[in-house]
Amino acid sequence: MGGIAMREEETERFRSLITARLADLDAEDALGAGGQATVTLDQQAIGRLSRQDALLNQSMAKATQARRDTTRQALNAALARMDEGAFGYCEDCGETIATKRLELDPAARLCISCARG
Repeated sequence: MGGIAMREEETERFRSLITARLADLDAEDALGAGGQATVTLDQQAIGRLSRQDALLNQSMAKATQARRDTTRQALNAALARMDEGAFGYCEDCGETIATKRLELDPAARLCISCARG
């Protein structure tokens, strides 16, 4: 990209990449749904340590879901930037974001210089 506006085919390639990542997140949501279910406190069904383990697993599943939700929001924001023609440009300095950076993180909003501070 090096100073040249992103070509339409590059934008569509990134749109496909983002769409695929969103689909992956949806699949992960379906797999993780069971881990977030309410833990029953039936003394007869499981012991105290098993309950604590189940509560810990539930907590981790909820934290993982929160990370997926944050990633999903960032990817959807990247799609919105595409629609606005702002995708691939740093929100701080206005320079283009390196293609390799966008390939690693298509939701990147800052060039590497601005991200470093």
